[in-house]
This record gives sequence, C-alpha cells and structure tokens, in this order.
Amino acid sequence: MGGGAETFLAHIAGQFRSPCDHFSLVFHALSTGRACECYSKRPMATKLKTGDVAPDFELLDQKGERRRLSDFRGRWVVLYFYPKDNTPGCTKEACGFRDLFPKFQRRKIAIIGISTDSVRSHEKFAEKYDLPFILLADEEKAVVRAYGAWGQKSFMGRTTMGTHRISFLVDPEGRIAKIYDRVKPETHAEEVLRDLEELRKTG
Repeated sequence: MGGGAETFLAHIAGQFRSPCDHFSLVFHALSTGRACECYSKRPMATKLKTGDVAPDFELLDQKGERRRLSDFRGRWVVLYFYPKDNTPGCTKEACGFRDLFPKFQRRKIAIIGISTDSVRSHEKFAEKYDLPFILLADEEKAVVRAYGAWGQKSFMGRTTMGTHRISFLVDPEGRIAKIYDRVKPETHAEEVLRDLEELRKTG
C-alpha cells in the first residue's frame, strides 16, 4: 500500500475508539466507491422547489454541441447532477440510465447528466461506457449553482466544495415536477422511471 493510502487510513484510525469501528467504515466507503459522499454535508437548501420553472441554461455536450434546456420543451426531462466522470458511484448511476435508456426513449423522455468535468472528459466517459444520452460540461459551475447542486462536502475532517448528487424531473411545460436530493446511484434510474410513470398518469 502506498504512503498516501497509509496516511489516509492512519488518519481515519485516529477518529475511532476501536480498530473494528474504523475498519468497517473504511471498507464500506472504499468498497462502494462512495468515500467522498458518506459524510458529505448536503448543499444548503436550494431555493428551487416543486412547481418552479426550471432555470434555462446553455452548455456544451460531450460532442461539443450547444444544448439548452428549453430545446426540450414539450418533453419530460431527467436532469441529473453528479460529482465526477469515471468515479465508481457516478459510473453506476450513468450505467443505470444507460441500461434503461430504451424505456426512457420509448416514452420520449430526455436524460441529461451534468457535472463540472470538461467536454473531453465527458467524451471519454461516454465512449468508455457506451452512454447514449447527453452529458453537459458545466466547467464554470453556473448551472450547478443555479440548481443548488454545488456546496460544501466533508469527509473525515476534510472540507471541500463540490457537486452533490441531485436530480430533477422537469415536465413538458418546463416546471420542476420532482427533486431528488438523496440519490442511490445503483437504483436511481429505476426510481426515476417509476416516478415518471406515476407523474405521467396523474398529469
């Protein structure tokens, strides 16, 4: 094990009364790929709420094409924010949407992922995992801030700023129909698809 990893584990060990305590937490965090999320502080409550008009924006996708949220008016949109390309949790979430993409597509539901990664990073991520939906690059962090997805994250005493895993369902009129601020990457796509079916019935 490298010196960096040893230092990291030693730091964690000092936070607990027994080896069993810190080993269990470290194993869970590292094995699930959610070390940066387990003890992250949620972003301050976003001003956006269900029924609000979803803020419009324009960003480049993984192919370098300009995309605006308003281009999808008349369709349901899954707008999901995630921390970083090619990390375990974000990969599981993206692949979940990929695997269910035909079902979303048949219902004419657009899926849009947004992170602060670059266009090139998105391109590689999409190619590596054969992602058929749009990934938008918000390098200036304007959109993550507008949607309340940017905030403080803390793990084992270390505090940083970053993108939180939050999703929005936007209805065909451009209004927010549902907000997810507690996302499980492995099952999120299934959850969203179920909710969309219910919303479409009641809408």
